[in-house]
Amino acid sequence: MALDVIDIRAFYDRPLGELARRILRGKLRARWPDVRGQRVLGIGFATPFIGAFRDDAERILSFAPAQQGVVGWPADRRNAAALVDDGMWPLPDGAVDRVVAVHALESSGDAAELLREAWRCLSPAGRLLAIVPNRRGAWARMDTTPFGNGRPYSRSQLTDLLRDAQFSAEAWDEALFMPPADKRLILRSAFAFERLGARLWPPFAGVHIVEAKKQEARSIPARPARRVATAPALRPAAVGVPAPAPREAPLSPG
Repeated sequence: MALDVIDIRAFYDRPLGELARRILRGKLRARWPDVRGQRVLGIGFATPFIGAFRDDAERILSFAPAQQGVVGWPADRRNAAALVDDGMWPLPDGAVDRVVAVHALESSGDAAELLREAWRCLSPAGRLLAIVPNRRGAWARMDTTPFGNGRPYSRSQLTDLLRDAQFSAEAWDEALFMPPADKRLILRSAFAFERLGARLWPPFAGVHIVEAKKQEARSIPARPARRVATAPALRPAAVGVPAPAPREAPLSPG
């Protein structure tokens, strides 16, 4: 079940949420350092992260799933946020160059449909970056954060999901190695946890970060035409019914 947008926003207002935002936003910015002239779309609850591109991108939009709810964004400019259905976004084909999915795949009622819609709306050279809870990490086991709600994924599950939607995973990263707790000592040591975790226990990160490239649509082989068996015309003799007797010629008057 998807968290309400108010709950997610409240998490990012907490010290732990603010720290998670800084770490993940830094990863996103390092992956896409230059988006000048490009159109960026966030899906899920991506506003804490896509704001990093507001001064560079040609256009920036934020879509939230209907079951989650939406708040106006950004606060200091014209609203660029809207509610959408997972499989029906109000955009023409190839309308955006980058899609950032955060708190989206794990809470979607149909993640494959969401990815197919992302594929449709991306330009031919478009890229998708998804931040998804790792099923082996501690963050997926604690429902005190948004990453502990919904369905977490392994790398292989994400790869299969992307492939089915005609995306190819091109680069992987992990983040959130610190325990998901608001303890002062943990918060102070968060970046040390990130450095050590990336070297010593990467399979147990809190989230996967995967960048995927849009593939060309594959042709679907045509199904062989079905042969329709036609029933033979029934003849009376074939079903054991006697044939009608020939009619006699009328008698001519004598």
